Amino acid sequence: MKKIDPQVEEAVDTLGLNGLARRRLLSGAGMVSASAAAAALLSACSADNKSDDNKAGDGVGDFPQTPKWRFVFVNHVTTNPFFTPTQYGAADACALLGASFQWTGSKDSSVPEMVSTMSSAVSAKADGIAVAVVDKNAFKSPVDKALSAGIPTVSYNADGAKGDPGTSRLCYIGQDLYQSGVELGRRIASVMPSGGDAVGFIATPGALNIQPRIDGATDAIKASGKSINFKSVASGAELPQELSTIDAYASGHKGLKGLFAVDAGSTESVGKVVKKYGLKKKGVVAGGFDMNPNTLTAIKAGDLDFTIDQQPYLQGFLSVLYLWMYKLSGGLVIPSVTDTGLLFVTKDNVDPYLQTKTRYEGSSTRQQLIKRSGAIGHA
Repeated sequence: MKKIDPQVEEAVDTLGLNGLARRRLLSGAGMVSASAAAAALLSACSADNKSDDNKAGDGVGDFPQTPKWRFVFVNHVTTNPFFTPTQYGAADACALLGASFQWTGSKDSSVPEMVSTMSSAVSAKADGIAVAVVDKNAFKSPVDKALSAGIPTVSYNADGAKGDPGTSRLCYIGQDLYQSGVELGRRIASVMPSGGDAVGFIATPGALNIQPRIDGATDAIKASGKSINFKSVASGAELPQELSTIDAYASGHKGLKGLFAVDAGSTESVGKVVKKYGLKKKGVVAGGFDMNPNTLTAIKAGDLDFTIDQQPYLQGFLSVLYLWMYKLSGGLVIPSVTDTGLLFVTKDNVDPYLQTKTRYEGSSTRQQLIKRSGAIGHA
């Protein structure tokens, strides 16, 4: 048997093999070149790694192996398309970290149904809970029970009332809802310099994922000093109802100068109604929230003047990441309140959203690398 290359022998020693396994590997690698032996070592390492593929948590950087933790999302409108990218974000984070999630709650903003679902998650010993706190009173006790049971709990998308989260959640992941309403009101004042009648549609008045927006918009419009008569109107929790309500309101109020909305479904419906009745030609301005594909199309066509993005993908992705890190660190890494931001999307910057179908905006199921070029906009 030829002498074994010292570099090969040194490399084999780093694998920490027992005596028999070490001799077998060297007997196969020792009579070839160092480069061929290196290839054999890589092959051996790869085979070893493949044997652990089914162990949750393996292969995530240098993190240790973890159980396949199960996180539960409690949502207020489970079938609303706004939350499609939120679910993609949660799924992507789970795939990255070797975890799983359950999407549950209510399809029509029933708070008792959400509370019941959350209680079930606690009873089933979920590893973590993310809940949209759309009522500042109803979720205090359920969150307390979850925390008392050792289940980390965060809020996402909605966090109680302004200055009162209503729960002892570890953190909130989502947009600053009142401030986003203030920015909406300021934009309304700027696009209606001559004043007039305007309406703000809200799917479910009082629901704390959107009520702070109407409140903020109303306050900002008043502060502007413009002669804008801004009225809030309930549109409904599901898309068909929202569209019929908005259509009927626009038909019955011919003198409207502005149609706005504070939720995804109502905003999409405003765009459809503006197009149906040719309201842009009559000088009506319109806008709202979120990045539904139909909303983006309406902006490109000029039927909507703007929409406001709040990064729903991150609300799912970061919720899973924060809960996972809390579990991994034994509670030492406390999740932090995270504002997912505010961006006005107009006809000037809508093209990238329309030209690229992505999971991040809910317009595609495909996993892909999206390349960009050129300078990044800055002040």
